[in-house]
Amino acid sequence: MLSDIPHLSRQAVQLLQQLISIPSFSREEDRTADLLEQFLKQHDVEVYRKLNNLWARNKHFDPTKPTILLNSHHDTVKPNSGYSRDPYDAKIEDGKLYGLGSNDAGGCLVSLIAVFLYFYERENLKYNFCLATTAEEEISGVNGLELIIPELGKLDFGIVGEPTLMQLAIAEKGLMVLDCTTYGKAGHAAREEGDNAIYRALPDIEWFRTFRFPKESDVFGPVKMSVTIINAGSQHNVVPASCVFTVDVRVTDAYRNEEVLEIIRQHVSCEVKPRSIRLKPSSIDKNHPIVRAGVALGRDTYGSPTTSDQSLLDIPSLKIGPGDSARSHSADEFIYVHEIGEGIELYIKMLEQIC
Repeated sequence: MLSDIPHLSRQAVQLLQQLISIPSFSREEDRTADLLEQFLKQHDVEVYRKLNNLWARNKHFDPTKPTILLNSHHDTVKPNSGYSRDPYDAKIEDGKLYGLGSNDAGGCLVSLIAVFLYFYERENLKYNFCLATTAEEEISGVNGLELIIPELGKLDFGIVGEPTLMQLAIAEKGLMVLDCTTYGKAGHAAREEGDNAIYRALPDIEWFRTFRFPKESDVFGPVKMSVTIINAGSQHNVVPASCVFTVDVRVTDAYRNEEVLEIIRQHVSCEVKPRSIRLKPSSIDKNHPIVRAGVALGRDTYGSPTTSDQSLLDIPSLKIGPGDSARSHSADEFIYVHEIGEGIELYIKMLEQIC
């Protein structure tokens, strides 16, 4: 019942104020996990926990039905030096709720919790709900959402709570960082000795600069590759035996990370070692029911340039939430109180259309 939304909004704001008051840097989220666990149990929700990650399912969960994941994170970055106020003092002034993590992603988190509670006891839903409040998002850590995905069961699509001004981020770029090495042979620079590894690297660096992948994303356009660091040599008169350079690769939803890595290795002669291929590109079809529900409510679709826990999911997912990404990690971070209420209402109206 939409008449419940004002009460849910007040509860959500109060919970967010409590969360802000507790430092919860990545890998140090145990106290906010305790608070969230206590809050859900007070609402008679059966909660599961692994390290600092919590998850729960709706009361009338039916394993024969598809399941929607509602996910956001409760870790924060550390406050930057530009703060003029206490980052843990969750005051409301002029309609703004201030505090570290208020916008990224506390407002999204408490809004999704409110949505989960709204649907929690409903019967005869077309979908189940699985709520996951997770850790280590800000550092893309292995003990966050990735740790509990095997525990969540079959999921059909996800809503990932990040500040998007409640617009529909239907795609997100993946990220690969590559360490590339060319090998030569050391020699004296004054004589015709050695095999210069820097010169060996030049054709590959030029390839990274100019290559265009055949498939392009409807949302993002081409995959983007940038050589960002290079190291070689030890002194001016020695031909370097090795040259190491770093490539930042932003993978679109047109490819999987593994596909991009294979294409790169086919075209360059240097040794290519990815630091990780975990941070995958993600997307959801524009004709997916949840996207169509959002568009019907006046929301716009776009491709998100920032990385989130979407990158760890192998299911279609939509990134949407109250707050503004431009405020994330900024000094004197805040979220407007009305954004939380409006976010809860919009989430519910979207989900009511399909549930």
